[in-house]
Amino acid sequence: MGTPQQIITVEGLKKYFPIKAGVFSRVTGHVKAVDGIDFGIKSREAYGLVGESGCGKSTAGMTIIRMFKPTGGKVFFKNKDLSSMDKGNLRKMRKEMQIIFQDPYSSLNPRISVGEAIGEALEVHGVARGRERRDRVISVLKDCGLDEHHFRRYPHEFSGGQRQRVGIARALVLEPEFIVADEPVSALDVSIQSQIVNLLERLQEKYGLTFLFISHDLSVVKHISDRVGVMYLGRIVEDAPKRELYSSPMHPYSQALLSAVPSMQPSVKKERIILTGDVPSPSNPPPGCTFHPRCPYAEEICSEQVPVLKKVGPDHLASCHLVKETN
Repeated sequence: MGTPQQIITVEGLKKYFPIKAGVFSRVTGHVKAVDGIDFGIKSREAYGLVGESGCGKSTAGMTIIRMFKPTGGKVFFKNKDLSSMDKGNLRKMRKEMQIIFQDPYSSLNPRISVGEAIGEALEVHGVARGRERRDRVISVLKDCGLDEHHFRRYPHEFSGGQRQRVGIARALVLEPEFIVADEPVSALDVSIQSQIVNLLERLQEKYGLTFLFISHDLSVVKHISDRVGVMYLGRIVEDAPKRELYSSPMHPYSQALLSAVPSMQPSVKKERIILTGDVPSPSNPPPGCTFHPRCPYAEEICSEQVPVLKKVGPDHLASCHLVKETN
């Protein structure tokens, strides 16, 4: 087999939300939820996007698949520019890109059975109807660990873990190539989280899926991801293969996040890095490096110049003035 091709390419992606005030609702500023990010995902790869709540990672995921229209930048899916695609062509691409939402209950219509909810997309896209549609839905339900008798049940009759399995089945039924998994286990009990992550790994192997896996839980991301991007205040500050990032993080923010991950070996003691201050507002980010007000190593240049993602190791990128660039 050859080297996997890059299926998703994100170039300078931005998503700003206007702030309106006054009687005439004039725009007085913008919330810079995603402020110029770059990364790529190879076919059948799981790319983890991590960061604190409010850093823009969920907005990034929804903007990539055009649930939000980007303010700037480009997104390419299999070399096709999604960011400038019209509604007709974008509708055709929807079959190949799906999303698994964070809260499985709020993403399901309580008035229709899960069989109808899963099969709805098949009818909308003209893929299958009638008996064929039912058989396809039951097949994907079984792949997700549910049974045929669940077809006619309603969302309130399922547990949280079962509802998330329904959400996964709904994303899978069109047999997409790319799935955005937006915090798919954060609303579940810890005992169920590992079951869902293991299910996603099995489905990735069976269906040949490419994942953008969004989470604030670095332990979960470590389990499922091949590469990891660390996001802070709308920007990616580090991007590296999983093993390299977890063993030798280069950006101070990544180091602080990883220091908070509990160790599975009680004999191994880690020095916890405590960040001071609060996360700045995305409507008024600090100048220069947005992390500098909380960084324990910040120097004068950090408050003056915006750092760029640069190569700091083999296939390892970081945006920090204090890290040396490698060839």
